[in-house]
Amino acid sequence: MGKQGRGLEVKPIEDLQPSFTLMSSNISLTSAGIGLSNAAPNGDITQKGYEKKRGKLLAPYIPQIQGVDPSLQIDNRIQASTQAVLPGSKHNKSRAANTRDERFRSDLHTEAVQAALAKYKERKMPMPSKRRSVLVQSSVEACTPPDTSSASEDEGSLRRQGRLATSTPYQGHGHPAVEHWFNRVIQGSSTSSSASSTSSHPGGRSVTTTNTTAHAALNANAAATALADLMAHTQLDNHSAPPDVTGLSERSSIHAERPQVASVRGISRGYNHHTSVMETADGVPVNSRVSSKIQQLLNTLKRPKRPPLREFFVDDFEELLDVMQPDPNQPKPEGQHMSPLEGEPLGVVTNWPPSLSAALQRWGTTQPKSPCLTALDNAGKPVYTLTYGKLWTRSQKLAYTLLNKLSTRNEPLLMPGDRVALVFPNNDPVMFMVAFYGCLLAELVPVPIEVPLTRKDAGSQQIGFLLGSCGVTLALTTDACQKGLPKAQTGEVATFKGWPRLLWFVTDGKHVVKPPKDWHPPIREASNDIAYIEYKTSKEGSTMGITVSNSAMLAHCHALTQACGYTESETITNVLDFKREAGLWHGVLTSVMNRMHVISIPYSLMKVNPLSWIQKVHSYKARVAVVKSRDMHWSLLAQRDQRDISLSSLRMLIVADGANPWSISSCDAFLNVFQARGLRPEVICPCASSSEAMTVAIRRPPEMGVPPPGKAVLSMGGLSHSVIRVDTEEKLSVLTVQDVGQVMPGALVCVVRVEGTPYLCQTDEVGEICISSGTTGVAYYGLPGMTKNIFETIPVTSSRVPIGDKPFTRTSLLGFVGPDSLMFVVGKMDGLMVVSGRRHNADDVVATALAVEPMKFVYRGRIAVFSVSVLHDERIVVVAEQRPDASEEDSFQWMSRVLQAIDSIHQVGVYCLALVPANTLPKAPLGGIHISETKQRFLEGALHPCNVLMCPHTCVTNLPKPRQKQPEVGPASMIVGNLVAGKRIAQACGRDVAQLEDNDQFLYIQDVLQWRAQATPDHPLFLVLNAKGTVASTASCLQLHKRAERVAVALMGRLNTGDHVALVYPPGIDLIATFYGCLYAGCVPVTVRPPHPQNLATTLPTVKMIVEVSKSVCILTTQAIMKLLKSKEAAAAVDIKSWPMVLDTDDLPRKKSPQMYKPPTPEMLAYLDFSVSTTGILAGVKMSHAATSALCRSIKLQCELYPSRQIAICLDPYCGLGFALWCLCSVYSGHQSILVPPLELESNASLWLAAVSQYKVRVTFCSYSVMEMCTKGLGSQTEALRLRNVNLSCVRTCMVVAEERPRIALTQSFSKIFKDLGLSPRAVSTTFGCRVNVAICLQGTAGPDPTTVYVDMRALRHDRVRLVERGSPHSLPLMESGKILPGVKVIIANTETKGPLGDSHLGEIWVSSPHNATGYYTVYGEEALHADHFNTKLSFGDTQTVWARTGYLGFLRRTELTDASGERHDALYVVGSLDETLELRGMRYHPIDIETSVIRSHKSIAECAVFTWTNLLVVVVELEGSEQEALDLVALVTNVVLEEHYLIVGVVVVVDPGVIPINSRGEKQRMHLRDGFLADQLDPIYVAYNM
Repeated sequence: MGKQGRGLEVKPIEDLQPSFTLMSSNISLTSAGIGLSNAAPNGDITQKGYEKKRGKLLAPYIPQIQGVDPSLQIDNRIQASTQAVLPGSKHNKSRAANTRDERFRSDLHTEAVQAALAKYKERKMPMPSKRRSVLVQSSVEACTPPDTSSASEDEGSLRRQGRLATSTPYQGHGHPAVEHWFNRVIQGSSTSSSASSTSSHPGGRSVTTTNTTAHAALNANAAATALADLMAHTQLDNHSAPPDVTGLSERSSIHAERPQVASVRGISRGYNHHTSVMETADGVPVNSRVSSKIQQLLNTLKRPKRPPLREFFVDDFEELLDVMQPDPNQPKPEGQHMSPLEGEPLGVVTNWPPSLSAALQRWGTTQPKSPCLTALDNAGKPVYTLTYGKLWTRSQKLAYTLLNKLSTRNEPLLMPGDRVALVFPNNDPVMFMVAFYGCLLAELVPVPIEVPLTRKDAGSQQIGFLLGSCGVTLALTTDACQKGLPKAQTGEVATFKGWPRLLWFVTDGKHVVKPPKDWHPPIREASNDIAYIEYKTSKEGSTMGITVSNSAMLAHCHALTQACGYTESETITNVLDFKREAGLWHGVLTSVMNRMHVISIPYSLMKVNPLSWIQKVHSYKARVAVVKSRDMHWSLLAQRDQRDISLSSLRMLIVADGANPWSISSCDAFLNVFQARGLRPEVICPCASSSEAMTVAIRRPPEMGVPPPGKAVLSMGGLSHSVIRVDTEEKLSVLTVQDVGQVMPGALVCVVRVEGTPYLCQTDEVGEICISSGTTGVAYYGLPGMTKNIFETIPVTSSRVPIGDKPFTRTSLLGFVGPDSLMFVVGKMDGLMVVSGRRHNADDVVATALAVEPMKFVYRGRIAVFSVSVLHDERIVVVAEQRPDASEEDSFQWMSRVLQAIDSIHQVGVYCLALVPANTLPKAPLGGIHISETKQRFLEGALHPCNVLMCPHTCVTNLPKPRQKQPEVGPASMIVGNLVAGKRIAQACGRDVAQLEDNDQFLYIQDVLQWRAQATPDHPLFLVLNAKGTVASTASCLQLHKRAERVAVALMGRLNTGDHVALVYPPGIDLIATFYGCLYAGCVPVTVRPPHPQNLATTLPTVKMIVEVSKSVCILTTQAIMKLLKSKEAAAAVDIKSWPMVLDTDDLPRKKSPQMYKPPTPEMLAYLDFSVSTTGILAGVKMSHAATSALCRSIKLQCELYPSRQIAICLDPYCGLGFALWCLCSVYSGHQSILVPPLELESNASLWLAAVSQYKVRVTFCSYSVMEMCTKGLGSQTEALRLRNVNLSCVRTCMVVAEERPRIALTQSFSKIFKDLGLSPRAVSTTFGCRVNVAICLQGTAGPDPTTVYVDMRALRHDRVRLVERGSPHSLPLMESGKILPGVKVIIANTETKGPLGDSHLGEIWVSSPHNATGYYTVYGEEALHADHFNTKLSFGDTQTVWARTGYLGFLRRTELTDASGERHDALYVVGSLDETLELRGMRYHPIDIETSVIRSHKSIAECAVFTWTNLLVVVVELEGSEQEALDLVALVTNVVLEEHYLIVGVVVVVDPGVIPINSRGEKQRMHLRDGFLADQLDPIYVAYNM
């Protein structure tokens, strides 16, 4: 093909649809646009005057346009009419690939955009960070250092430290040390490698020594200091008492060796990378990188937003969204009300054919040799010329064949009036024309559609829906096309997604039959029957069929003939799609009416040779050409190679999309270049049309003596309020539009308001153009309701009087009638975006984005702009394809500039800007972007962008007002108020503790064991199962007692009474025996989860910490773990020399202990219970002997536990209720416990349920993690389990041990899945305990089933409970957490006043019971600080009872049910932990509610956790899917949190599955996560900072 061809092919024209937008950039700040429009095109404004005027306009901005000498900015163009003068340098052909970018320069527009950007120069935004694998490039140079400014002059080299300050407008990204970046590229890891050694002292501050290079880097980084300032003022409340392992308090050990207290799911992600850490005023280690970005984000957000937030009120319950009040100063229309505009009358033509088929018959028989259509191949050679004679005979053959030769079961397949699909490629106009006229002759209704290329074309499903609703059963196509369609296995054409079953009929010669002599097609007068159906895709993506009647088709041909002055045998060049709209009207219908000769230029030829249409006009001396602005555009690129072209034969150049905002610049530029080649300015005829109304207006050819064409320079601000204001010169934001000529002959046109009643507009108001004439479409096929709205509108005057009785058709064009009765169009309904009451046109926004430098950043100008509805307003989304070679830095810089340009020129914020890789947006049939499909993908999270920037902070201005706390009502009035309202105080208690039973004489649990060892020595107490489901070990009363004695003997010689002993054992009988051994010896046991051998780095520091904090003087453990504690690997994680004495209890000698230790009082300490709260705080509580016995008694009564019972326990035995059930209850009550270590479920998920079934267990306990393992791991295997005879019908209660709000979704899906195995839906319930009291509620065996209520989530944020119906919006289901245990009293107290609250009021749950813990055990002597957690009193009411504060919010509600004692049952609902709640916008949010919404938002989100950091909401999501989906989540997460919680997400972090740490109870460790994020240890796939 030679060089030139190749060069052009590099940039095929597909996608051009928006690319020419680039050219004028609709804002078209042409020289004309800036108020120079009166200058005549021939240069009567002097060069000097022009520059002076221009200088004045741009003066305020020029000094700020960076680095450009103002004198250089004034370019030397004289011609005011031109807009894109191509650079005249000698382009050799090899540079053809670049020319594409230069045609876009509409210099003045670019200037306007630059000027707008100059104002924003000082804004700095944090750049999103992305994992290497997500970057498009792989070479080291291409991967820009994460935050160093990309070096533009010295390509790819890193700048020296000294020059950082001057690099780019975005210097403010915290610059990490340069070596840090190199390390990152080399290792591909995200943790920085500058060293920092940290030693942690239990009693003091951590001492951090940071190496000097890291310091240098931080000093270079201004953000770091800013952050430190900020942190100094940010109070990080540390509600909770005990030593905090998250590093939020001064004493904490610092992150470099973070004790990760929970077992982390999945593989550890090397949490111990030593990071360069700076400490802020609050002792919070802050890693420079993440935090400086967050700091930048905060700085960005501090800037004032444009619309000032008005004061708005908050109703008692609802948070009201702000409704935008109209700005009193906004422009309002002031003109008269318009009167409808009439076109000239439709002339009467003698011997005009009565129908289109009659015209075809006339020409086919009288002028058979006359050429009708010439088809070209891809080289531009004419392949075939169809004559009128051939068209007539071939159409007749096809008509005859279709009616008579196709049959099913001896019935003809088609009857007149049936619909037939026409599936013809764009390069075969001849076959299409024969098929179209064949259908007309047979009185069948053709439905032309695109050729489906794959089974999943964009929009193809909707086309299928259209075919189905039209009842299409037959598709006509060509032989070549049929061969190319995707086939099923049978060899038939595949059925496309959503399509009806079709018969495919090939219309080539050999398949059609010659009709007999006596057969003639019926040629009738044009009636109102349907002639054809044209498809149209709506803004939402649905496809409608517009029906056109025979009479309208004929009338439209008549009107076009008159308006364009068509005469017989004229030659016309058609570049448009001949299947629909103008291409069909001019090139297939009107041409036949007038016996014209059409030269059809296929799209594929235009791709190869954009000049082809001009060459054909020249060689065929065509009088008329029908093109779109893009065709004019492309020809500008290629025209340099052509010298001998003349366009003087053209009397009309019809611009079919003359209504587009950018068509004017294409016309101007085209004229500018081709005037020298014989093109007369007055032959350019823009026209306006739509599928529904057909042609609405067209500029007449010059010979008709029409007024000269008009231009309007309109203020964008005015247009956004639908008001026409000719712009005053000073503004940057103007839109220049050209007229689209006069109304069609015989038509009546008016302009009506867009929304609501169709009132006539005022003369200076923009509205929807409506047309009443016999030449429009008639209906949407099969959609009577929509048809009435669109095709049967009756416009009314301001006094609601209809303007006439004839219905009008809405054209979906927005415009107005200008001077000289010229029509102007400024936009389309499809592109209309109404944001906060102002209207913006998608095309205008596209043009602005494309004018942003570097223009060539957008791949082939492919940009889609649309709006999505979020939180009751439209939000603008811009999606662009980026060039394959764009670096991260380029992308980000371009994105920030686009945001600023749109903000400046349109005064509207962009909600989301997404960049996708080149060629990935869904394509429309002729290569443009399929907007509705793009929007669909965006909303489904299937767009796969490679860069995203969300700006909710700037766009969303209708959030409810932040809540101000009301002054609290005083206690006395509260109590009176409650009494007056008849409210009862929210207080409830479990059953009274019954009379002492046989073993209740024992105050000490160790005495019970000795007694059982004597009374029932062989009674089995424990049975431990291994992963295979076989019994690993058992213990009877006597065996347990004997083993405990051996331990006691070993301890007595070595330790003193009252010493603390750490028990580090895997779950099993050793743990239980050593626990009792310690009690026998008078020592205080502390159970500790052993370190994980594969994960020492994170689990061992926790063990160390508990041992140190509990002041244990000795560690008891197994030989294996003892080796581990002292191993080389352990030394890397902790200081192994500082372990206390370690004893292994594997082979203790058998000695009888001399004397058991007897505690002097039951108030003595029995054991310490250490646990990590979800906020990452390590809290140890003291349990006395009295509390221990009381706890066991309570559980025994609630669950009816007796020696004859068996219960199955699948819990961790180290703390809380899990420890009590595992180690204490069996000894106290004598029942047998079947112990299933949860760890074993990882290798055998069915272990626990199989054991329950095998031992016919009635009562069983598990944790949420176990339940999740079963639902996920066994969900699909219930059938297999049934075959193994697993039967769960024996279970009466299955209790989930939890310290959180019940997870209803999980318990319900568990019940549902295992219902098939006989599990009763009533069996599953939850328990509730916390640090101050490990067992407050437990369902037990008697009493009513747990109840569920629905509360309003919005009221909950205001600390109120409002009960609503199930399924009502914003409803949240809450399940009761089991029954309150015997001996336990619960009251709900106000968190601030500490006064009692009424029934169904939200407050803190306080508990009073004999088994409350007696206090925190801490090293720091802070007991006083937290004394009120354990002994606090109400501020009024019952001020005597001593309560413990649980730290959980909840409410009590009296139900209609009766409990075992016959009283009405009080249900306790737990809402969530106070420490966990997020205080945002003056309201209280529970993380779990936000997380639930987020997990629902996309199928690939496996887990989610949220936390706040300096008032920003950070959402971490685990991505279960390919990394290319990571960025899809950003917008969806932001949308759902806005919609459901009225919160703006500050940072979205996408990580791998298993990164969110959870503890043994399956609770998320959000604070650990927060520290990991801030220390940059999560290795995220993507971090997006929302603006």
